[in-house]
Amino acid sequence: MIGRIHSIESFGTVDGPGIRYVIFMQGCLLRCQFCHNPDTWDTKGGKEIEVDELMADIQTYLPYMESSNGGVTVSGGEPLLQMDFLIELFTKCKELDIHTAIDSSAGCFSNTPFFMKKLEKLLQLTDLILLDLKQIDNDKHKKLTGLPNTHILEFARILSDRNVPVWIRHVLVPGKTDNPEDLKRLSAFIQTLKNVQKIEVLPYHKLGVYKWENLGLKYPLDNVEPPSEEVVRRAIDILNATQ
Repeated sequence: MIGRIHSIESFGTVDGPGIRYVIFMQGCLLRCQFCHNPDTWDTKGGKEIEVDELMADIQTYLPYMESSNGGVTVSGGEPLLQMDFLIELFTKCKELDIHTAIDSSAGCFSNTPFFMKKLEKLLQLTDLILLDLKQIDNDKHKKLTGLPNTHILEFARILSDRNVPVWIRHVLVPGKTDNPEDLKRLSAFIQTLKNVQKIEVLPYHKLGVYKWENLGLKYPLDNVEPPSEEVVRRAIDILNATQ
């Protein structure tokens, strides 16, 4: 099975527990204004790689994963665009007892028999989902990412119904995703889910602006600066508050 990937980080420490072998898949349907990897959007970009070739490289890092209770994380782009590849990859990971995680924004989720059949198989092989919830307000989500959030929230509910362990991730962008009322609504939604192990607030940064420039794209948040520590702390408190 051949997959299309953007890049690999062999010693990741922020995309799941322990030391992670992180595979950034190519292709994404969202067009987030704050995206720091716009070079992953093109579904025909990146490079092709066989699962067996990838597994051979992964196995060289097994001692680090085992000693840290780490594993393999597939990120992106959007990994769920290449579920067949992920199913084969994670099947081989499970043969070696490797912890598996997916970092997804669920922008491509579709509650159709064709999609769900593959998803059910993939979830059986997945130990953790890092689910990016960008904005709880649907209209604001459309402006921010180019797509509505209704199918993404449905995906979150499905993961809850199947009790798949989830870490919620929320990128905090001043003026876009830091409104206290929106955060309270997001918190209320998260509390309806029974499978959330952790909530992470990721402060917006401008480290990927040069990629937009290299691609000849105008960066839409050019005048937006990273949030202050106080604003980040407030968001953490709101999202972790109980109603």
